[in-house]
Formats: sequence, structure tokens, C-alpha cells
Amino acid sequence: MTFSTYARVQREIAGHLITLETGQVARQALGSVIATMGETKVFAAVAQGPARADQDFFPLTVDYREKTEAAGKIPGGFFKREGRPTNKEILTMRLTDRSIRPLFTEGFKDEVQVMSHALCYDGVYNADVLSMIAAFAAVHISGLPFHGAMGAVRIGHLDGRLVAYPPDDRRREESRLDLVVAGHRDAICMVEASAKQLSESEMIDALEMAHQIIKEIADLADELCKQAGKPRQTFKLPEGDAELERTVAGYHADLKAVIFTPGKHERQEAIARISDACVNSLVSSIGDPAQKAARTKAAKAAFGDLIYKVERECILEGKRADGRSTVDIREITIVPNFVPRQHGSTLFTRGETQALVSVTLGTPDDEQIIDGIDTEYRKHFYLHYNFPPYSVGETRRLAGPGRREIGHGMLAERALQAVLPPKERFPYTLRIVSDITESNGSSSMASVCGGCLSLMLAGVPISQPVAGIAMGLVCDGERYAILSDILGSEDHHGDMDFKVAGSGVGITALQMDIKVKGVTRSMLELALEQARVGRKHILRKMLDVVSRPSEQISQFAPRMENVRIPSEKIGYLIGPGGRNIKAMQELYKVRISIVDDTGNVQVAGIDRVKVQACIDAIKSMTDTPKIGTRYTGTVKSVKDFGAFIEILPGVEGLCHISELDMGYINRVIDVVQVGDSIEVEIINVDDRGKIKLSRKAILISRGEGAEAPVAP
Repeated sequence: MTFSTYARVQREIAGHLITLETGQVARQALGSVIATMGETKVFAAVAQGPARADQDFFPLTVDYREKTEAAGKIPGGFFKREGRPTNKEILTMRLTDRSIRPLFTEGFKDEVQVMSHALCYDGVYNADVLSMIAAFAAVHISGLPFHGAMGAVRIGHLDGRLVAYPPDDRRREESRLDLVVAGHRDAICMVEASAKQLSESEMIDALEMAHQIIKEIADLADELCKQAGKPRQTFKLPEGDAELERTVAGYHADLKAVIFTPGKHERQEAIARISDACVNSLVSSIGDPAQKAARTKAAKAAFGDLIYKVERECILEGKRADGRSTVDIREITIVPNFVPRQHGSTLFTRGETQALVSVTLGTPDDEQIIDGIDTEYRKHFYLHYNFPPYSVGETRRLAGPGRREIGHGMLAERALQAVLPPKERFPYTLRIVSDITESNGSSSMASVCGGCLSLMLAGVPISQPVAGIAMGLVCDGERYAILSDILGSEDHHGDMDFKVAGSGVGITALQMDIKVKGVTRSMLELALEQARVGRKHILRKMLDVVSRPSEQISQFAPRMENVRIPSEKIGYLIGPGGRNIKAMQELYKVRISIVDDTGNVQVAGIDRVKVQACIDAIKSMTDTPKIGTRYTGTVKSVKDFGAFIEILPGVEGLCHISELDMGYINRVIDVVQVGDSIEVEIINVDDRGKIKLSRKAILISRGEGAEAPVAP
């Protein structure tokens, strides 16, 4: 067993000191790196396993974890141990996977695992992008057949300028942009962004700034590799079967004739018939079952390559599989309030992609608590994306949401987040659910469009309507074509998947995966401009159906009212063991939420009258007793010296026997009994908060009361 040489390199990049070191930890891994920025440290390791003989895909696994000890915390829950990965961890895994997967040598099928986790988090530099840098460096020094040195950077927009690696607190609260970019010296290869309606030119500037920083990180990784890198493994694709390839190529004209068949499934069936004929011609004379199976697999793979070649060829000739030009958008149909009892719902269809999207309005109790190595916070808006197998006419094992569903849902969530009203203006918790009922390209962007429409139908006062579009690229040397509103096959056979969401003002979300080595600024500018034109076309279609947010929320949504009470009265409102607040919720059929420690209280319920009645009761209950204030109270107990009367829920005062009536009273029970309702006035509140009440003061003010009887 050989162990890695210890090496450590560091450099100041964009004003931040980045350190990479290897050879001290996980020395039996193929490559391992610890990356440091500030006091945040992330460890990454890569391992390699043999390929299976029957395997026809690259089995790459990427895993990233944020263990709570990195921030000096202990996990919650019963087991006190980290469980399934959080959404943030899964999204970080996807960022790394999408960046490196296309850059392994074509045809390489060995199993590769890239694992990373946060060792330390300082509250300033987020561990997610640093984990990408560590993972890229670990792969680079491992000797695997890989493109070479890579880097990753986060770009923010603070104080009117672009900033590299913005501090976490300011990025969340102030930044107009949260852009993560990965790439190598030649080009960027992965982009993920949320933005507050940035212009296309500002986004291009941010991408160019990111690439310059990535080049410097790649230089640092190369420096580490020179000191401790393993020799690069040699890998060559096995020699192809020339006879098989010639036979398959003979079906080029037949395939080109049917590739324009209208309809996704009809097109697939027409292609399948030619594929079957091709495969049968190649295997019909083989008798041995094992040889026949191997030959069948090779023939199908070769025919798949032919499909890839033919569709790209047609696109570069100016014709897409469904007959559209490169800038055409598929037909859009919108059915508002498709499910009437939902607070807002839309059936959005674009071509053969369809999303049924709903919005549910909830109370602050429905907020999602995000707990990890970052500072705990609450989300009052979240979007869940579901991709059932029937949407593509298939069956598969049913499980929870996968990485793809979480990634697509977060992209759509970021696209809509920028236009939501402030929580102070619209205090509801918002949940969007997008169920993809049909899919043939860009279901995440259909979720954005359907989600925006559903928000407006639910009465959410968004600042701007938002739409999304997926762009594609086919590049062959000097020739290239940029495609608007791509099909599933164009995504699969193309060189770029570029999703852009935004309003008429600017971009709110961006996701890009590039399979080619270089995309120029002019290509990006053209793609963004074509996306802007397509986005505005979709927005017009949307606004033709739903022109503005509804003035009223759904009758089935909870009505919500706010009331502010003295902070010291929160305990009174809750009561011992929550008894008071539970009783009020049951009485008025509402949900009462203590929003914060300053006394902000929210009441939500379906019946507006009961909501208002509950608000009035809370005001009375938490009112500070003042001398001269009158209440109608309930007698709670009777003593020889007077009666204790509850004037507010949980607030009692003493009405002395001498203050119960105008004249002499022999016994308290001669005037009041337990349970009686009487009107009293506060005549004194002492330093300890004890309240003295008087019924006599009420009688005097009204000119009531009998002559005082003679005392015995």
C-alpha cells in the first residue's frame, strides 16, 4: 500500500486566502484534499472501483454532508445522529456531480465515488462551494482519466458591485445575486443562480468575473497536483466494430425520414421500428444466446449514437424534430383554478409538458425550520416538485423525492422567491406543489409558470409575474444553433441545457450545464437575449389568462389578522401548560400563533367573524388594567371580606364587601354568588399589580342603590 505525499499550497484569490492540502488524512483513498477558506474547512476524498462487464453507463456517486460538530452543535431528534441528507446537502451534491460528470474521458465506466463533508464552519464562508473546490482538487490529483484542474466560486452583488465569496449573513439578507459557477481554464461548465431581477448584461459580467477566479483556483490545484498528484491513468475506448457501424449507418436516411414524426410517443415508436429492423439484421444469423445478447446490446448502442448524430444534424440544418424553428415556443394552454377548492391552482401545458400546480396559504406555524451548520432560520415559502413515472408513460419503483426532484423544485422556488411580497405585508406561509403530469422537456420551467399563475390566483400580491424557459445548444465546430423551449431529446442530444427564469424586468433564476469545452461571450449573450424574448412571449400568454393577482384570497384559505400585545402578557395569553390559548382556539375555531418575543400575535381561521372575535378577546385579555376602566366580570370566589372577580381571562381583582353595594352588607353572598356576572370599575392598582374593584362606583354613577340599612 502506497501513501500520498504531504503537500500544501495556498494563494490569495479575489481577496480571500484559499489553502489546499493533501497527504495527511485518508491516505488510502485515491485522492484526498482539505480545502480551507477563512476558518471554514472541508474534506473531500475520491475512490475508484472496477467496472462491471455488462455496464453501459458511468457509475459516478457524489456525496456531501454537513455534520453539526462543524458548527459546534449536537443534532436534534431522538437518536442525536445525522440522518438522511438535507436539501442543502443534496443540492451541493448535484452542483459537484453536474460539474465533473461530463469531464471524465468518454467511455470510462469504472465506479467512482467522491465524498466530502464540512470539518469546520466559521459562519462567514459557506462550506458548499468550498466542498466543490476540495472535490475537484481530489479528483485532479487522483490520476483518474479526467479533463484536469477545475475551480468553483460564488458571486454576490453587494453595495452596487459584484463580490466574490460574499459573507453568508450579507448574502442571505442583502445580495441581489447568489451565483455559483464551476469550470476549468477553457470555459465554465456549470451555473446555478438566484437573482433579484438582474439584467442580462449584469449576469454576463458576473459569469465572466467567475471564470477569471476559476482560472486562478485551477492554477492552485495544478500546483498541488505537481507536488502530490498521481500519474494520469491511460484510458482508450475499445476499438469499434467497423462492420456493425457500417450496417447501422445504412439506416441514416430511414431514420432521418421518421425523426420529424409529430408527437413524442409516435416519434419514439417510428424510431423503434427502424431500430428493431436494424438490430434484427445484425443478430438474426447468430445462434449462440450469449453472443446474440452481446451483439444486440452493441447494435442498440450504435443505433443510439446514430439517433444522436441525426437529430443534431437536422438541428444544424435548421429543422427541429417537431418542425419548429430555433426560436419558436410550443403552444401554451392555461386552465386557471383547475381544482376549485385549492387556494390557487393552474393546469399549465406547453407542448407535451404539463404541470398541475397548486398554492396553499398557511399560518406561521406552517413555516419550515431549517437547521444545520448554518444559523437556524425559518422559511415561509417553499416549493415541492413531483415527477411521477406516468408523466413519461413509464413505470418505476416509487420512493421519496430524489435528487433531481429536489433540484428542480429548488430552481423553481428560487425563480419565484424574488417577486414575493414582504412577510410584513403578506404574513401567510406559502407552499407550492408542482405535479408534472406530462413531460417532454423543461418541466421545471413549467413549474415556474404554473406556480406564478397559482400565486396570483391565490391573491398573493407578487411584484412582477415570472416565467421560465429552457434553452439548448448544438455546436459542431464553427456551426452552432441556440434553441428556445427545448424538447427532452434536444436536452439529451444537445451540448447545453440553459434554464432561465425571470420577469419583464430581469432574471430571477438561472441554471446551466454545458457539455462542450467552450462557450463564448457572444454565444451566452445570444442565448440570454433569445431567452428574454421567449420569456416575454410566455408572460404575455400567461397575462392573457390571469392579468393580475386576485384582490381577495380564496374563501377556503385562512383569514389572518395581526394584533400586538405587551410582551410581558404573552404568558397570560398562553396560560399554564397552554390552557388559555388552546381553549381560545377551540372556542373560536382559529389558530393562534405567537410570532415573536416582542408580542406580535397572529390569528388565522376560515370564519372572518370568529377571527375578529378572537382578536377582540385577546385585546381584552392582555389589556393593562387602568383605574377608572369598567369591566363585566365573573365572580370566581366568595370570601367573608369580599368577592374575587375575573375581569379578563386570567386577571382577577378583589371587590371588598364595602364596595359591593351602596349600603351596609351583612354577608357577601347576599349580593353575589359564584358564577354571577357583574359590572365593576377599577378603583386602585397597587405596586404589586393587585387590583381593587368597586361595584358601588358603578351604582353611584348611575344614581342607583337603596338607602343604607341601619347596622344592628
